[in-house]
Formats: sequence, structure tokens, C-alpha cells
Amino acid sequence: MKKFLTLTAFALAVGFSNAQIPQKVGAFKISDVKLTESQFLKNQKSDIHYILGLDPDRLLAPYMKEAGLTPKAANYSNWENTGLDGHIGGHYLSALSYMYAATQNPEISARLDYFLSELKKCQDNDGYLSGVPGGRQIWKELHDGNIRAGSFGLNDRWVPLYNIHKIYAGLRDAYLIAGKQEAKTMLIKLSDWMISVVEKLSDDEIQKMLISEHGGLNETFADVYAITGDKKYLKIAHQFSDKKMLDPLLKGEDNLTGKHANTQIPKVIGYKRIADLEGLPDWDKAAKFFWDVVIKQRSVSIGGNSMREHFNPTNDFSALLASEQGPESCNTYNMLRLTKMLYQTTGEKNYMDYYERALYNHILSILNPVQGGFVYFTPMRSGHYRVYSQPQTSMWCCVGTGLENPARYGEMIYAYEGNDLIVNLFVPSVLTWNSVKISQQNNFPQTPSTDIVFEETSGKNFALKIRKPSWCENVTVSVNNENSKAKEENGYIVISRKWKKGDKVHVDLPMHLSAETTPDGKAQYSFLYGPIVLAAKTGTDRQDGMYADDSRGGHIANGPQIPLYQMPAIIGEKNSVLNHLKPVEGKPLTFSLTGLSLPQFEGMNLVPFYSLYECRYQIYFPLYSSEEWAGEKQKIADAEKAAIELEQSTLDKIFCGEQQSESDHFISQNYSWNGSDGGVHWRTTRGKFSYEMKAPNAKKILVKGFNDWRKFQLSISGKTLGTFGFESKGEVVIDIPSDVSTDEFTLEFTPEKDKETPRVSEIRILK
Repeated sequence: MKKFLTLTAFALAVGFSNAQIPQKVGAFKISDVKLTESQFLKNQKSDIHYILGLDPDRLLAPYMKEAGLTPKAANYSNWENTGLDGHIGGHYLSALSYMYAATQNPEISARLDYFLSELKKCQDNDGYLSGVPGGRQIWKELHDGNIRAGSFGLNDRWVPLYNIHKIYAGLRDAYLIAGKQEAKTMLIKLSDWMISVVEKLSDDEIQKMLISEHGGLNETFADVYAITGDKKYLKIAHQFSDKKMLDPLLKGEDNLTGKHANTQIPKVIGYKRIADLEGLPDWDKAAKFFWDVVIKQRSVSIGGNSMREHFNPTNDFSALLASEQGPESCNTYNMLRLTKMLYQTTGEKNYMDYYERALYNHILSILNPVQGGFVYFTPMRSGHYRVYSQPQTSMWCCVGTGLENPARYGEMIYAYEGNDLIVNLFVPSVLTWNSVKISQQNNFPQTPSTDIVFEETSGKNFALKIRKPSWCENVTVSVNNENSKAKEENGYIVISRKWKKGDKVHVDLPMHLSAETTPDGKAQYSFLYGPIVLAAKTGTDRQDGMYADDSRGGHIANGPQIPLYQMPAIIGEKNSVLNHLKPVEGKPLTFSLTGLSLPQFEGMNLVPFYSLYECRYQIYFPLYSSEEWAGEKQKIADAEKAAIELEQSTLDKIFCGEQQSESDHFISQNYSWNGSDGGVHWRTTRGKFSYEMKAPNAKKILVKGFNDWRKFQLSISGKTLGTFGFESKGEVVIDIPSDVSTDEFTLEFTPEKDKETPRVSEIRILK
């Protein structure tokens, strides 16, 4: 059996534990927990199939090219050959490491060994290892102090620091999670290489680099410090900690609106990691503040956050509920990582309440249980649908984290506090802990109970601590069919005794219905039964692109949007909204919804959202009184009609200042910057910015922005169309000359001479 290791063990071994923020709760190694029959195990098996369906040589190709070696196969397409080459390889290494630890699957083990051996060949020359195309040139430029940083690029490359972070994390996981010694050597060599890149740069110059998305590099350098005890890695971890993000958090200020969500979350994981290792209570407090803000004010019922990848305003979730680009899977993956860290140093149950919510309702739901494939965006828009990746076409960031998730399902089911055992999640599984072996047996959540059976014991007294969920008012516990002498302590049911082989603890966890609004408090409700978010299947028509192709925007559900006035609302009162749900006899976790605005939906069934796939659905239901609905229906219809007509006329569109939208259109820019006002993103320039477009037979261009009486010049493939402004409407429609081809073209914005353009927020190419 391999010896699987933990960062905590390394921290203790190198002798700086006294400086740490102490852990109150220990996490078990992935290899200590085995899933048994449940949807989690089914998803894990599906993930193994997906992982083994990927060609390692194609994932290795970017690394081989950058090392000057001959690839054994061509790059994958999609993001893997349009600038983010190699990023999936890093995630793949992490996924292999976690899955090997979780299952000891021999095929996974062989794939992991092969992948590491090939990566080692790529690194052997000078310690550098990356798939960033033309990377050596930009690293030399950075070394020399030539830094050209934007939110989504660095020295004319698509987020190379973010990209290289994935291989750092993969090597770390191969060593710490899978026990591969060679990965430790490779990780340290790559860290030393990065130190050599930035050694001559000032802290301010490094901070300038960090304007560009850079993943969690501060965390991985802190991890290398934990592994080695060498403070040079702690120094670079500090240098790679973005101060513009950290400083407001240290002051307890929330300025997250409009920020790219998954750029920020990994940074905060790094702040927390450094805080834990170095004993920095202010950085720890900053991480807690961030978590509180994101979870309590910026997340929807499934535990996810963001619209079009960005944090939306806390006082208005209407745009998120109308968007086809809802919470991003990567965000929740990273919020669970942060949650685990905060739970370990606080022992506070509320972190595990969120962990359970997000695990069941977002993470579990993003894997197609039949065909396989992962979801990028989970739309909150009523009547919309999700897109699933395919192994040979889809190389998105959420495929990378999606590969990892099922291998990590078991990591927080159990924990320990000294000699005491904690049960946090009610997932069927077996835990082996020194001389103790327990199995958790249930049909949760269909049946709201679980049995904890001691299959082997240590013969010693210790406490079993069972989380009392926030959604359960009356937990009852019996031991060997007799009432237990349990007490409640800090949100846990505690049973202390000398356990013997065959002891069985039965836990009843009565569920009840609850309704919650979006965080802005508006009367739009999501329903839960216990921790499970309920949703309705609303149809299967026109799920265009449900299985993604390899186009840059293939992860977005761009099929027809059902007008919101054609989706059901609840007609009733706030204080009796739960009266609209009735359990369906003989069908666990199924409820009939009545009192709806549209007769054709009356009595529709609500079921666990995680059980729905390959369909259109509804999670949030607006609530109106009869009087409100009479006036509101026409308002919604008018607004939706205009929005639908615009969508139907749109051949291509860009949301300026938003990373993925601009990256998908190959933005080129100089002396340009982006920002957001009121949650609306924009871009302006004193030089130029341009996009690559495809819109055959286009006739017009709609440009929206902020009216400040400035002007912009617009050209198509070098042909100037004129000088334009937004005037009072905040938009302008521009005709495309008949002699200009729009099959493929460059759309370029420049200012009037010696001036600056207005803030441009949205561009649409119209039929």
C-alpha cells in the first residue's frame, strides 16, 4: 500500500508548527475513505471512464513542444490549441492523483506513472515545465522587467500564470495525494525556476504581473514551503499574493461586484494557506470575511455564484436569473476547497452546512450520469438548459475541475478531532482509521437516516460526533436499537463510549420543506427539502449544442431562451408560499406545485435538481399576488419580447470587459483597460481594441455603452465606418456597407485623436 501524505504532516515534520494557526479538526486522507453504492459512486465510476477516454499524449503535446521535443500526438483542439495549451494537463495530473488515492485503480495508476514520466522528460533540460505556447519568450520578457499585463492576458498570451499554476498544482497533488516521490523533485525544480524568473523584479513589478489572472500560485508556493521548510518559497508565496485583492478584505470591505469570480477565489485560498502556515490572524480573518460575503450575499440556492463568470451586485439578482450563463462550476470547486480549510482551523459546523449544500446541489449535478460530460455554466434562467462537455472536443477550465471533483467526493465525509471521530456528510462509504473501520449505510437523501456500523474497533473510549444539520430540527440517535446517552455540543450530536465490533448507530434526520429567496430578498423562491434543492423539468425541446463541439463558445447554452412570461410564477402570499407544495405519494423527494400563473404547469413535479439532466428546468419561482400578476404579466411580456427579438436577430455578440467573451473573440488591445459600473462591464482605450468576428450576411452593428459624450471610431477589417457616440440612449446602431464581407472580420475600436473612447459594454452583430 502506498503511503499517502498530507500537508499538515509535512508542516509538523519540518518543525514550524508553532507558527501555525492550529487545526482544530483533521481531514482524512483520500485513501482512507471508499465510496459505496450511491449516486456519488456512480458519478465516480463515470469520471474514471471519462479520464481514461482522454489521450495522455494529446494532453502532453503542448509540454513536448515547449520542451523542444517531438509530440507523440497532436494537441487537443478548443482551449488546448488557442492559447491555453496545457492547462487541462495540469488538472488531469491532479485528477489522476486523487482518483488513484480514492480507488487504487490499476489503470489510473499506470496512466499517472506514464504522465509523470513524460512530463519529467519535458522538464529535464532546465527545470521549466509548461504548455504555454511560446512561453520561454514571455518568461524572458518578464525576467527583464518587460511586463504588459491585463486582466485576461500577460505579454500577449492568454493568462499564462493561470495556465502554469495548473501544472504546479498537479505536481503537488501527485506527490502529496498519490505519494509519487518524483513529483516532489519536479515541483521544487519548477518553483526554483519561477524564483529565477522574478528574482530581479521589485515587489511592485510582481504585483503588476498579478493584474493578470494567476490562479492559486501563492497557495502552491506556500505548499512547497510546507514540504521543504525553506523560507524562500514562503517569500515568493507572499510576492504572488495580490495586494489589491487582499487589502480591502483585511479592512472588511466588500468590493467584489463586477470582479471575475474565479480569479479571486484561488487568491483567497492562498491567503488562507499562508495564514495557516505562518500564523497570520489578519489574513485568516480576511479569508473568513470573503467566505461570508460570497456565501451569504452572492450565492444562489445550489451553492454556486457568479453570472457570466463575474460576481453580480448583491442587491439585484434579476440579471443572473435571466442569464444563460449562471454559476460557474470552477467557482464552487474552489469555494469547497476554501471551506475545508476554514472548517479545519475553526471546527465550526456552518462551514460543513454549506459544503453539503454545494456538494449535493451543484457539484453532484454537473456530471451527466448517463453520457458523461461536465457542465460549465448552470443557468438559473427558468426554462433553460445546460451544456455537457465531450472528451475529444471540450477543454474548458470546468472540465479540468470536473475531472477532479468525483475523486474528491470522499474527502470531507469524515474528520477527526484528537481521538474523536466526526461524521459530517451522510454519504454511503467506508472509513479506515488506524485500527478503526466504520461503514456508513443509507439511502440518503431518499430516506432521511443513516446507519454507522463499527466493523473494527480500537478497543478504546472515544467520542463519535455527528453533525446536526442546519436543516434538521430534531436529530434522534440510537446505539444498538437503544436510546443513546448523547449530548449536543457545538452543533454536533456526541456519543462517548468504548466502541466494540458490530456496534450500530442509527441516526434519524427528519427533513422538512423550506423556501428561500435570492440574497437580494426579492420574492423569487427556491424550494429545498432538507439540504436538497428541488427543481422542475420543463421540457426537452431545442437544447441546441447540448453536447459541446470544440468552438470557443461551445460551453454556453446558446439555444432558444423561453420567454420568462411563458414560465410559471406562483400566485399567492409570502407567508404561505410552502402551502403550494404537496408530497407525491410513493415518490420520495417529489412534490407537486400548485397555485401557478399558467394552467399548463399546474401540478408540476419538483424533484432533486441533481437528478435532472439533458432537460430544461426551473429552480426559482417568482411570487405575485393576484393583483400584482395582472399588471406584471404584461410588463414581463413586453420586456421579454424585446429581448427575444434582439437575441433572434443577433449573429454574434461580445460583452466587453468580460474575460471569456473577449477571449472567445481573440481580443487584441493596447492602451486599453476594463472595469465595471453597477455590475455592467466595459472596455475603453486611448489606443485600440479589436475582436475577431464571424457573422455571415450581417447587416448592422449594435454598440452599447456609457454615455459620457466621448466618441469612438469603428472599422471592419481596416475599413473605417465612421465616428460614433452613444448620446442619450446609451447605444448606437451602425450599418455595415454592402461591399464588406462579414464571413470573418476584425472589428476595431479607436478613439478620436488624442482622446479616449467611451466605455463600451456590449457589441452585437445583427442580421
